[in-house]
Amino acid sequence: MKSNLITRNGHDLLVAELKRLWHDERPEITKKVNWAASLGDRSENADYQYNKQILRKIDRRVRYLGKRLEELKIIDYMPEQEGKVYFGAWVEIENDEGERKSLRIVGVDEIYDHHPQHISIESPMAQALLRKQVDDEVEVQTPSGKKLWYINLISYEKSENT
Repeated sequence: MKSNLITRNGHDLLVAELKRLWHDERPEITKKVNWAASLGDRSENADYQYNKQILRKIDRRVRYLGKRLEELKIIDYMPEQEGKVYFGAWVEIENDEGERKSLRIVGVDEIYDHHPQHISIESPMAQALLRKQVDDEVEVQTPSGKKLWYINLISYEKSENT
């Protein structure tokens, strides 16, 4: 089952995307479809076909975002999280070879922008890191076998009210 957790920033980005699609992109494409339709024969009208396809894609995304935003639960930082890895944490990890990574544990809906440092709460790495603290050892099963990581740093993005 898909997680319904999301960071405040992730939620704000989805809301902004929905507004942009609905208020900017959809009206613009609708004008193009109407203009192309006014030219007559729609079956051989490439402008009409192409813009109608874009409009369907926008409408699909708008419907998805509308439903999904109702299901999501925003998780804000709480002082009790300090010192341990929980949802929304930035975690710096290092392995025996000296390879370092800085990762943020976010909701599945925040992975769509392909941010290289965001990992889903459902990923094996995130699951291994949860509830751990600095200097803990974390074993993660990867396609190439088990890997051992050490937690160097844990931090959180704090909102104005925390």
